[in-house]
Amino acid sequence: MIRTLYITIWVVFITLVLGILVIVLSFFVRSGNPMHKIAQFWAKSILVVSRIKVSVKGLSNIDLAVPCIYMPNHQSNFDIPVVLGHLAVQFRWLAKVELFKIPIFGRAMRKAGYISIDRCNRESAFESLNVAAKKIKDGVSVLIFPEGTRSRDGKIRSFKKGGFVLAIDSGVPIVPVVIKGTYAIMTKGKFRVNPGHVSMIIHKPIDTSAYTRQTKEALMERVRRVICDGFETNETGESVC
Repeated sequence: MIRTLYITIWVVFITLVLGILVIVLSFFVRSGNPMHKIAQFWAKSILVVSRIKVSVKGLSNIDLAVPCIYMPNHQSNFDIPVVLGHLAVQFRWLAKVELFKIPIFGRAMRKAGYISIDRCNRESAFESLNVAAKKIKDGVSVLIFPEGTRSRDGKIRSFKKGGFVLAIDSGVPIVPVVIKGTYAIMTKGKFRVNPGHVSMIIHKPIDTSAYTRQTKEALMERVRRVICDGFETNETGESVC
């Protein structure tokens, strides 16, 4: 428990320092790229302090010249520093609105160009997707957790439709990302942080040009199948799907 408290103190400290830096920097720099670099440092520092090692496979599947929608499974709060620190591409989060209400942290996220989405407000959610579509048209990739929230039992939850509509309307590929190991590090609803090893597998992009809004369910199932097959079993050896 003392170790978890130490990690929490570090997270609060580094968030305050770098969050203020991002806010100040935003007055001088229009692009969100430098702020995203700062966020990557923030993420890696948390992983180091937490004694979490990350291995990455499939980096060759990233094409920096093509904007994509990256879709990882969501097992834990630690998915955020893992993806931020080790997905070697500039991207903007499409994240739940609650994160943007955190003092300094939320303001820094907005300054970095990240996008809030209120899933309880249909009109607001569509507006968030429109903002994300504009960023994609400007050549910037977007990252969405298709499950919408963290898993409570380590299994892959059903997917939300919004990210797939965004991909179809924007005509960009979806890159499935499998994250394994974070569920055992910090389970939803628990405060304790355990050391451990995380693997992140970046799969080949899935072309969305053949899909329409009417066939989005087939695209959702295809992406979910890739993630489930890449995951296979959870930490207890049970099927995740």
